[in-house]
Amino acid sequence: MSIERLRAHYGFSKMPFGKDVAPGALHRQASQQEAVARISFLVAEGAAGVVTGEVGAGKTVALRAAISALEPSRHSVVYLSNPTVGVRGLHAAIVTALGGIPRFHAAALVPQTADLLAQEVAERGKRVVLAIDEAHLCSPEQLEGIRLLMNAELDSVSPFSLVLCGQPTLRRRIRLGAFAALDQRIALRYHLQGMSATETGEYLAHHLALAGRSDTLFSDDAIALVHQVSRGLPRAVNNLAVQSLVAAYAQKKAIVDESSAQMAVAEITGE
Repeated sequence: MSIERLRAHYGFSKMPFGKDVAPGALHRQASQQEAVARISFLVAEGAAGVVTGEVGAGKTVALRAAISALEPSRHSVVYLSNPTVGVRGLHAAIVTALGGIPRFHAAALVPQTADLLAQEVAERGKRVVLAIDEAHLCSPEQLEGIRLLMNAELDSVSPFSLVLCGQPTLRRRIRLGAFAALDQRIALRYHLQGMSATETGEYLAHHLALAGRSDTLFSDDAIALVHQVSRGLPRAVNNLAVQSLVAAYAQKKAIVDESSAQMAVAEITGE
């Protein structure tokens, strides 16, 4: 089976449920809209926050949507997609994003990072946003390094807004006694929930419309099954929806019905 034939079968202008959706075209379910609003609040207040969610809940989508809405002339964004770079890697990423050349020795790199953060605010009038995705992978040393950077101005000025985005374990880790000083600085905590059954149906319809099909393509029973198995988590919905389309295409069906969705569930879960 080729993608081109499947697209032709359904009359898609492009394959739906892909990753290449512009931030402005994203479907905003309630939980994700709330996450974007909370992140925007953190940035405006120069505060620190933690956003968590299960794998595939849409944390990265919410984070990128919030970042894309920021005015470049007023904000400098340091986005770290993979924090498994060590303490030096964290500081070097900040320095590089702010236009500097990271110094080699940690004894020089740490104050260089603090100085550049301060300069961005004082000299350029920009608010720095440090956004760390997959932050549950941060080492204790990195979390302590972040806290020390936040202390750089002795609490007189917030040197940057901080968004730590990760799996639920992140929230529990920060609450451990070893990170009490950082935990006390967290102004906001938000956990993304899965979509409701209604939202899952709207999500499917939205992405199908982006691909050129605004009519009914998934039966109500198929939508209900996709929602039940995915628990409303967007990434799981995407995977099940694509496999359901493939199953319906293989059976030469015009509509994705419950039996097609059941085949998709069996394919993905092995049950």
